[in-house]
Amino acid sequence: MTQRVIRIGFLIFPGFPMSCLTSVIEPLRAANEISGHRTFAWDLVAEGAERVMSSAGIAFEPGRRLSETDDCDYLLLLSAPTSRFADARSAAHLRRLARHGTVLGAISGGVFPLLRSGAVADVALSVHWCYEAAFLAEFPGVPASDQVIEIDPRCVTASGAAAAFDLALHMVETALGAGIATEVACWFQHPMMRKAGVQQMVPVLGEGARATDLPPMVARAIDLMARHMSAPLSMAEVAEELGITPRHLERSFKRATGQNPTNYFRAMRMKAARQIVMYSNDTMAQIAEAVGYASSKVLVRHYREAFGISPREDRQRINLTRVKGNLPVPSV
Repeated sequence: MTQRVIRIGFLIFPGFPMSCLTSVIEPLRAANEISGHRTFAWDLVAEGAERVMSSAGIAFEPGRRLSETDDCDYLLLLSAPTSRFADARSAAHLRRLARHGTVLGAISGGVFPLLRSGAVADVALSVHWCYEAAFLAEFPGVPASDQVIEIDPRCVTASGAAAAFDLALHMVETALGAGIATEVACWFQHPMMRKAGVQQMVPVLGEGARATDLPPMVARAIDLMARHMSAPLSMAEVAEELGITPRHLERSFKRATGQNPTNYFRAMRMKAARQIVMYSNDTMAQIAEAVGYASSKVLVRHYREAFGISPREDRQRINLTRVKGNLPVPSV
């Protein structure tokens, strides 16, 4: 076990999810108190010197600018998925830190500006399920992991706020041992210490249940659908892949989800389309292609049926709300 101070910078962008920040800092603070040593030290970092507004509408004062940051062991990005550096020199500084041994990381939407910076490559990143479609549309060659956290010697990522707590526990265990990490978890009544390899919890569409609660055959069918979003399989092809009849597939689906598989798959594609509408500037044609529609007209019709609004109107509504309230797009 080590007693050297591990320095962590939290690079915050406007609209960053506040819960993700506190979910990392509080376990580290508790670890310092329990161990009796200042093992972890942290600071808020921003691209500029001005205060940064979180997604909750609470402003944070950065302790330093990114350009002044060169002594961190870890630099973790927290942001909405639409966040970008205002100055290209900031991305260059991030790349320089990576070359000199700083472990970069991201929580929730922070994976987007991290990848846009070009500072990490050839590493799996934990991507929150509600950003997955937008992530794959922008970074088709990058492995998007469905694990709650991903740990690599060069890069660490956490999918959301609860996962950020798990990432902090991993850091505590690495520095101070499993005993203190367990005590930290108990302090906060964190039910279990999830490590790399644990999948994210994903809701079943329209059912108020989790994907892990589904019968294995139905879960496999949904996984097949998700992996063929841009080139959809017919339900007969899904059934064939599973070694069952289409009728068996339909009965099982209705029992487990309350929907037939065709409607469920369409709902999956609509949710994916909405992610891309909200978190990218892709054209309707590009969005249609990403979710398996040959025609953007059909996509628009199905989108309106699903959400009561067209994709363009939805995007305009989101942008108008953001500009009027000086708010970011939604982040988790």
